[in-house]
Amino acid sequence: MGVQGTLEYLSDLLSSVKRKKKMKRTQTVALKIRMDCEGCVRKVKRVLSSVKGAKSVEVDLKQQKATVTGYVDPKKVLAAAKSTKKKVEIWPYVPYTLVANPYISQAYDKKAPANHVRAVPATATITETTVNDTYITMFSDENPNACSIM
Repeated sequence: MGVQGTLEYLSDLLSSVKRKKKMKRTQTVALKIRMDCEGCVRKVKRVLSSVKGAKSVEVDLKQQKATVTGYVDPKKVLAAAKSTKKKVEIWPYVPYTLVANPYISQAYDKKAPANHVRAVPATATITETTVNDTYITMFSDENPNACSIM
């Protein structure tokens, strides 16, 4: 094994003993929660404030949005919000400037706040119809019977 191998083994052994706990990162979790009145807002705020690690809770009745900031786990925040017996989901909206095609059917949502659309993957695109496909092949270079406009 040699001296070098022995030193590496001892180094690995000592470093595994001194393992530190990972520091949790501060996270912001935004939820869309169906709320009707100020009583609902108080109930949601009370439940979300009781989540371990939550530093601040902001609830916006107009946008139906609750934001939790702190050293929290998003799954635990979602589970706590569901315990209120209200319809809850992770905040699905992003500013429309961050989406490649904000007006495709998957992204556009009437209920979205102003200047926001649903977050969709970049692979979601507008599909071509058969009519568009025939025009493409009509003027294609690979088609021997295609029109050639010079």
